[in-house]
Amino acid sequence: MPQMRMNARSIVAAAAAAVMAIPGYALASEYVVDPAHTNAMFAVKHMMVTTVRGRFKKVQGTLNLDDKDVTKSSVTATIDAASIDTDEPKRDEHLRSPDFFDVQKFPTITFKSTKVQRARNGLKVTGDLTIRDVTRPVVLEVEGPTKPVKDPKGNVKIGASASTKVNRQDFGLKWNAPIEAGGVVVGDEIKITMDLEFFQKKQETTTAEKK
Repeated sequence: MPQMRMNARSIVAAAAAAVMAIPGYALASEYVVDPAHTNAMFAVKHMMVTTVRGRFKKVQGTLNLDDKDVTKSSVTATIDAASIDTDEPKRDEHLRSPDFFDVQKFPTITFKSTKVQRARNGLKVTGDLTIRDVTRPVVLEVEGPTKPVKDPKGNVKIGASASTKVNRQDFGLKWNAPIEAGGVVVGDEIKITMDLEFFQKKQETTTAEKK
């Protein structure tokens, strides 16, 4: 009986190895955000007459891409709130203050996906967005991911673009001031767009594989 159990285990192991060897078969691939080629941008109405645009310079994240069923994939992102940049130093200083992001107390903005669905032009990625320690569900409209390509250094790269709209009041970003003609200085609706480039995380070679 012990020999039979041993043979059964060997058969299962061999079958698994055979499946892994089938061309086109792959497990989920882990990708990491390439910060040098990634942008996290936002746009908001100012004085009800124009749009102010800005970005966050420091973005990190991971993508676990299921190569067979993209709806089983997942993504996380972490943004350094203090890296906000609107090309106006005094405004940026105000945005980092307790009136807005309060970066000393809440240094990061995070997103963690909870569901991925196919859509007409790409994907709908539902997830939890956390700003100032307040978490709300959001839905990202995603174009991509692209097909993998190799850069000149041999790194496997993929890209995607994502967009959504949120109400800043929902996340405790409540500062505002009235204007004489009616209305307020800062609009509530924030348009968020992200252009993301990922590189595939290289698997570490085990001691057994080296032998």
